[in-house]
Amino acid sequence: MDTAERLIRSTQELLWERGYVGTSPKAIQQHAQAGQGSMYHHFAGKSELALAAIRRNAEELRAEAESALSRPGTAHEKISAYLHRERAILRGCRIGGLAQDPDILASAELRQPVTETLDWLHARLTAVLAEGVTHGEFPADLDPATTATTISAVVQGGYVLARAAGSEAPFTQAVEGVEKLLLSKQL
Repeated sequence: MDTAERLIRSTQELLWERGYVGTSPKAIQQHAQAGQGSMYHHFAGKSELALAAIRRNAEELRAEAESALSRPGTAHEKISAYLHRERAILRGCRIGGLAQDPDILASAELRQPVTETLDWLHARLTAVLAEGVTHGEFPADLDPATTATTISAVVQGGYVLARAAGSEAPFTQAVEGVEKLLLSKQL
């Protein structure tokens, strides 16, 4: 792995673990085992490196979600695969956590890949839910866009509850609960 890649990977990890303010250039350099000169040779500064790391996190999250949402099967099976995909639950969401970081929110440039990813996920969930309505899996009056927002809120809230409890159980309960609601056909 070259130095630029180590710097990006290290920044991804540190942003996930510490947030933007807690991710100092020195911490990035130490984590990546790279010197200050190497960091500034590849990136103009912390902000540019953070942007590269956030974009990478966004790409990886999209790929993971897309794998679940585009698999063969029914719309319900796709939503279930998304809800139950492997996650580092107690670490929180790599993108959702950044949506709560005041320094990320204060920067339009750093916020952009976060917003784009959450919007993309909403659109993909909406499309799969609409497919389910069309095929009679979900009630005809189910609003796919509103339900997609609910699913996203449950997942993000599940992360928060799990982290606060120090247990994956609240996350698991949250996703199982929203899945049961979808199957109830009495929304």
